[in-house]
Amino acid sequence: MSAEAADREAATSSRPCTPPQTCWFEFLLEESLLEKHLRKPCPDPAPVQLIVQFLEQASKPSVNEQNQVQPPPDNKRNRILKLLALKVAAHLKWDLDILEKSLSVPVLNMLLNELLCISKVPPGTKHIDMDLATLPPTTAMAILLYNRWAIRTIVQSSFPVRQAKPGPPQLSVMNQMQQEKELTENILKVLKEQASDSILVLEAALKLNKDLYVHTMRTLELLAVEPGMVNGETESSTAGLKIKTQEMQCQVCYDLGAAYFQQGSTNSAVYENAREKFFRTKELIAEIGSLSLHCTIDEKRLAGYCQACDVLVPSSDRTSQQSTPYSQVHICLRSGNYQEVVNIFIEDNLTFSLPVQFRQSVLRELLQKAQQGNEALDEICFKICACNTVRDILEGRTISVQFNQLFLRPNKEKIDFLLEVCSRSVNLEKPSDSLKGNMAAFLKNVCLGLEDLQYVFMISSHELFITLLKDEERKLLVDQMRKRSPRVNLCIKPVTSFYDIPASASVNIGQLEHQLILSVDPWRIRQILIELHGMTSERQFWTVSNKWEVPSVYSGVILGIKDSLTRDLVYILMAKGLHCSAVMDFSHAKQLFAACLELVTEFSPKLRQVMLNEMLLLDIYTHEAGTGQSGERPPSDLISRVRGYLEMRLPDIPLRQVVAEECVAFMLNWKENEYLTLQVPAFLLQNNPYVKEPLVLTIILSLFVKLLNVREDIVNDVTAEHISIWPSSIPNLQSVDFEAVAITVKELVRYARSINPNNHSWLIIQADIYFATNQYSAALHYYLQAGAVCSDFFNKAVPPDVYTDQVIKRMIKCCSLLNCHTQVAILCQFLREIDYKTAFKSLQEQNSHDAMDSYYEYIWDVTILEYLTYLHHKRGETDKRQIAIKAIGQTELNASNPEEVLQLAAQRRKKKFLQAMAKLYF
Repeated sequence: MSAEAADREAATSSRPCTPPQTCWFEFLLEESLLEKHLRKPCPDPAPVQLIVQFLEQASKPSVNEQNQVQPPPDNKRNRILKLLALKVAAHLKWDLDILEKSLSVPVLNMLLNELLCISKVPPGTKHIDMDLATLPPTTAMAILLYNRWAIRTIVQSSFPVRQAKPGPPQLSVMNQMQQEKELTENILKVLKEQASDSILVLEAALKLNKDLYVHTMRTLELLAVEPGMVNGETESSTAGLKIKTQEMQCQVCYDLGAAYFQQGSTNSAVYENAREKFFRTKELIAEIGSLSLHCTIDEKRLAGYCQACDVLVPSSDRTSQQSTPYSQVHICLRSGNYQEVVNIFIEDNLTFSLPVQFRQSVLRELLQKAQQGNEALDEICFKICACNTVRDILEGRTISVQFNQLFLRPNKEKIDFLLEVCSRSVNLEKPSDSLKGNMAAFLKNVCLGLEDLQYVFMISSHELFITLLKDEERKLLVDQMRKRSPRVNLCIKPVTSFYDIPASASVNIGQLEHQLILSVDPWRIRQILIELHGMTSERQFWTVSNKWEVPSVYSGVILGIKDSLTRDLVYILMAKGLHCSAVMDFSHAKQLFAACLELVTEFSPKLRQVMLNEMLLLDIYTHEAGTGQSGERPPSDLISRVRGYLEMRLPDIPLRQVVAEECVAFMLNWKENEYLTLQVPAFLLQNNPYVKEPLVLTIILSLFVKLLNVREDIVNDVTAEHISIWPSSIPNLQSVDFEAVAITVKELVRYARSINPNNHSWLIIQADIYFATNQYSAALHYYLQAGAVCSDFFNKAVPPDVYTDQVIKRMIKCCSLLNCHTQVAILCQFLREIDYKTAFKSLQEQNSHDAMDSYYEYIWDVTILEYLTYLHHKRGETDKRQIAIKAIGQTELNASNPEEVLQLAAQRRKKKFLQAMAKLYF
């Protein structure tokens, strides 16, 4: 051997190697190997894998000499394999949490049935007929284990399970999965039929007053050596692993509580039983302590169950039901005592006992009720939001958007309540530094966000504010307020006069400012401003109210007016006029704009044109809100003025985009299309939010839908009318922001449907959008709505240009992905060429989430009905087969009938089916 080869061999031999995995048959050859294997820190295979391997080998069918498949033989090999599986489960102390997590339902069912068999439970005997008190302890425990697993499996099967994504299709694997699925369904069916017996068995177990024992590896070994022993050591009171009565009752109470809670969804009275069992479980856990080896209860889940039961079961014992803030909140919500909810939330700001998510869900529920028209809840919503915000502040979280929205218009009552919540949420005797800092920062930010000085002083003079902020911090806050507004003249002392003019004059100014805010009479506004300027020349009265808003494109010109009285008057007249226009008080808006126009005409041609533009916009609004709604065309002079604005090319005139957009929308809505094509810039026509003319909206939609569809990575194209008029490709595809295009399409459809919710083309687009984003139930809703609006709710035939083959195929896919397979088969008939392959494949599915055979009356294709008859005969489903035969036997489906009769029969079934679908998805 060369030196190089020797070095290579030495390097290879020095590498650590992974020990080979022990095979299942090795445990048959060496009796002691199993215990040695299970004592390893990380045995490979793991214990649960061994159970699967042992039972899989023991349940393999055999083939006789005639090549016929026979049941697994009851020979020594198979008995030893089953015993090995039981030993592994005994090593795991029969912990159902571990076994259920790792073993499938069929495997665990087989394992527990073997336990019943080896524990001398006669096969075929109903457990309810056996007296647990007189049975040997291991036999009684085996029965309890089986029935606990039974109801736990039923409860677990009621929870939705997210299906794993399938890998590459392999026929053998798919067949195996299908077999296991069918076997699991059959076992579950039996367990559900026996559920009431299982519950009675477990209820009986709660009356036992003796300790029980469960088989260990040792007792199972003794049974293997002497299988005839009945009253020997394996059945005595000291054999096996001891399970104390309290531990057994604790597990049984918890499992029964979960079963009763699951049944409560169909029978609310059962929630009382669930509540009793869960609270008994809590008592037993307290008695047993945390050192129990055999009682494994998820205490967090138990606490959730208890809280849910407190809510669902109105208890006659008020003290027990109100023992937790959670329960109290739900009682108050049910009774409509919302003020008490506010008090509970304030108290919770000291204890932090309620989860933040729960508090937020209460606010969302109340906000939803308020949005549905219960205006009395607006104040409560603010109070709840304020409580939640203070809780967030105390725990160092940011202020929510909801609080900023609800606090957008502060008033004295809101400020008072906010200060009350802050004061009651802080223990000033022993606050932590972080808590003090969070609260002080919050109060400072609130002050900085307030425009009204009166509200600022309410906070800065409050005891909590003075306690939390040092003198230096308060001085710094005053400096910040001064920099923000020249009008602010804050003092550090809580109560003081903050104007540098005599008190009587201050009162007069305040009264006049109040009148100025309220008045919409141009002449009165002018008189008030003259009086105010006569009293002081140092004030800018256009800043009196933070609600007076003038677009920035105008404010620069107005604030450039040198005369302060004229500047204030122009600004206020325009601001008030814009506000009146926004709230549709068009008469006062016209008076204010007319006065402002008269004033600026004297000194500013630029502002004169601005006011003419705004008065044009006001006239458009007035027409659209009045006679325009009834379809009356606008007067010719208004159309001429709109044309004049669109053709205007004056330099240096401040223009608002909204005026141009409204003018274009006005022309579009009144079908001045030829003029627009020749005169209007393209950017004003695209995505204009004021367009209401259906044809224009449809064409704009088709443009953006076409743009969305040219994307290469999109699988599901969206359809639209007139889409063929646009180019099929774009030269520079990378420059398109497809996310923005998708958002634009969604917003355009939403706006279009707000104009006309019965336009079938727009409804189809909405459905396609949901289809492309995998929201299949919503897509079906809009596909059905599109058909309903153009067929008098399906009393007439849906036009073929609405329910095209593409639409029907998408409806089929939606139903298929929603596991509504019978609906799929029926929809396959709607295609121009019936898709028998898809129909037959869907009918083969047994796990269908629709009405199944109740839909057979809607099938008019005899071939599909004949296939159904064959399929049910093959499965032995006699009742369903009879339903299919009855459907075939209807005379109107006879192939010898004239074509008109067959068409009428199909149309009648289409109508009934689509109406049934509409009731389901609308």
